[in-house]
Amino acid sequence: MTSRRSLTIGLPTCTDTAERRFPLTPEGAAQLIERGFRIRMQEGAARSIHYSDGAYTRAGVEVCGRQEAMACDIVISVGTLTAADIRDMRRGAMLLTMLRPVACHPEAIRELLHRHIISIALDLVEDPHGCTPFADILAEIDGRASVAIASSLLADPGRGKGILLGGVAGIVPCETLIIGSGIAACAAARSAMGLGATVRMFDNDVYSLRRASQELGPWAITSSLHPRTLDNALRSADVVIVTPTSQPFALHADTVGHMKRGVVTFDLNPDADGSAFPSMAPLDLAMISAMDGSARTEGRICFINAGSAVARTAAMALSNTLLTFMESIAGCEGPANALRLLPGMQKATMTFFGKIVNRRVAAAMRTRSVDISIYLTLS
Repeated sequence: MTSRRSLTIGLPTCTDTAERRFPLTPEGAAQLIERGFRIRMQEGAARSIHYSDGAYTRAGVEVCGRQEAMACDIVISVGTLTAADIRDMRRGAMLLTMLRPVACHPEAIRELLHRHIISIALDLVEDPHGCTPFADILAEIDGRASVAIASSLLADPGRGKGILLGGVAGIVPCETLIIGSGIAACAAARSAMGLGATVRMFDNDVYSLRRASQELGPWAITSSLHPRTLDNALRSADVVIVTPTSQPFALHADTVGHMKRGVVTFDLNPDADGSAFPSMAPLDLAMISAMDGSARTEGRICFINAGSAVARTAAMALSNTLLTFMESIAGCEGPANALRLLPGMQKATMTFFGKIVNRRVAAAMRTRSVDISIYLTLS
């Protein structure tokens, strides 16, 4: 119990304008505190999910400045941290974040190595069954959020068409076309079918399509990515959602030109930058409200980062998953020892005591990664 009480968790404010999600709700923080952790949160850090500092204080969280939050044993930040932030971290501490923010910032990586920070990509963490709980729950949120946003935009009489996604008696419902058949795709399909829309799902992974078809039932129309079949479906689709597939997928200008005017499109790939629709202007939902005046659908716009539009839901989901994860770390008597005992955590490690152990992070630094098991054996 002593090791648990000695572990402090820091929650800094996310300064990345493209990230609204926050990793912990007051309820989640209270449960971690009951388990023996101490939590320090930067003042105003949870403003993006509409929780006050008072809500966290009542849960037992210490509200403090940024430097105090960064100086904890474990720092949790969904968004990007700067090199200056990492310099404020305790040497040898643990950073829980996402892969993309780290892999995109070489200066931050250099500081992680210099400070001997153990950095973990939450979206790569695996459970004992080989599943990725953080990535999976965020993918499900992305899928459901995309349909909710699409429905509101289509129904808007000024910026949309003023139509219901599901239609009514005597009126043909809208068509939702989904590329991919994984968790995000199935979540989007369930939401669209629940609203009464016609759903068409395309993927070249027949086994994944079969699982999706069994899960969704006969109301979801599934097909392999045959060019002619896909082109015909795109011409009549009112909503197009691209989710992760085994091979990178993109709809180029010649195909997009055949789509309806005012079609609502989403790129739900984890690294979404609009590359699924290279001829369209990407519009980040983390930086605007779905009902903001700038969210117009007359032109060719691709919405990205759908989950950040429902940041509070994402926070609740992340909190639930973090409870189990942090309990596992505490049960291993500390972060460093947890890496030796939890194989799923090893696979998510990006930097380990001054060494790069993730290929993508190594690519950002133009160097090679080394298998973390070698360092764990020698340490």
